[in-house]
Amino acid sequence: MDIHIIRRGIRFIRRRGVEGIFEKLHLKKQKLKMIQPYRFLLEETEVLLDRKACRKLGDGKRKLLNWIIPDMGEGGGGHINIFRFISLLEDGGFHSRLYLFQSSFYFDNTMVRNYLKDKFPMLDSRVEAFWSTKYAGFAHATIATSWETAYYVRRFQNTISKFYFVQDYEPYFYPLGSQYQLAKQTYDFGFRGITAGDWLKEKLEAEHGMVCSSFRFSYDKNLYKVGEKKGKRKRVFFYARPTTPRRCFEIGFLALYELTRRMPQVEVVFAGWDLTGVEIPFRHQNLKIVDVRKLSKIFSNCDLCLVLSDTNLSLLPLEIMASGSVVVSSRGENATWLLNDANAVLVGYDPAEIAGKMEYYLTHEKERHQIREAGITFAKGTSWEKEAKKVAQILEQGIREDWEKHRMGREGQRI
Repeated sequence: MDIHIIRRGIRFIRRRGVEGIFEKLHLKKQKLKMIQPYRFLLEETEVLLDRKACRKLGDGKRKLLNWIIPDMGEGGGGHINIFRFISLLEDGGFHSRLYLFQSSFYFDNTMVRNYLKDKFPMLDSRVEAFWSTKYAGFAHATIATSWETAYYVRRFQNTISKFYFVQDYEPYFYPLGSQYQLAKQTYDFGFRGITAGDWLKEKLEAEHGMVCSSFRFSYDKNLYKVGEKKGKRKRVFFYARPTTPRRCFEIGFLALYELTRRMPQVEVVFAGWDLTGVEIPFRHQNLKIVDVRKLSKIFSNCDLCLVLSDTNLSLLPLEIMASGSVVVSSRGENATWLLNDANAVLVGYDPAEIAGKMEYYLTHEKERHQIREAGITFAKGTSWEKEAKKVAQILEQGIREDWEKHRMGREGQRI
């Protein structure tokens, strides 16, 4: 061993003691754990095309879809939306297989299928589900559903087409840094985009040159129905997610603080997260995380429902309209592709301005009623079935075009 290393080691022990060695080893281990989740960027191997399967199924009538999805949590809105489309596509000439990407919670296929059956009953029972991408085989199309899964799909060649089901601009979920950049570059992978709304479509086309088509939003018509408000007390619902920065919890909270200072009789209804431990100096209910089957009654029992978002619009505004309440939403291109001044109350990000707008509509019943009625009418005109047909056409066209390219590229070669 080098004498210089020995001398450095002796000096380190004199200075920090034996405990210092363990601290240094622990720090090294912690650093390794920090980069561990991203090692797949370098270590994943390429999955090559199964030519026999391609030849057999390439132009088949019933199309096979591989959906690569991130780990699931109970009630996850992004997963609910994916599963809704997958289920509707099952009767539209497609058969889907779900593959969890780098799951930390599930260790066999039975575990995943039981969880889906219990927590996501909207998922069609014919859909196959697997706990790992190692089971992924040939499909007409393979679909990334988050930035991490896009790296797997880039290496997966056992497919005719590659799509990216984009529900939000994920770089915005992070501060400028590694995760921001890693998420951002996935939009340059050359996949066909299927986006939740026009804001994302236009953004990805303009900033990344991505070929995109979009679908619009609707709501579950079995869950959300127009209800009547009980009692005379003025109530404001707030979608409170302090753990999700893009939902602007602090701005919303300050706006409500100002509103209740002006109108002390107003009761605020919080839902979306458990706010136990947060000092709330006004009349309120802390409903925590609510079962989706109870949301419609909560919305309809409130005069206004405040939903702020700094990225893509959530599904909540349409669900609120369908329940017979009035949406108060942050204004911006990420919202106005669906909302407007006729069907919602649109506000900026100044808490005093938000409070002023809410105070106006709480004290002007006629104007509030007009927006409520416009919102109900608008919501009723939407349909998930209609949007699923759009997505089916997008998939059909992409697969057909890519299959023709594939055949032309292989002309004269045996596949």
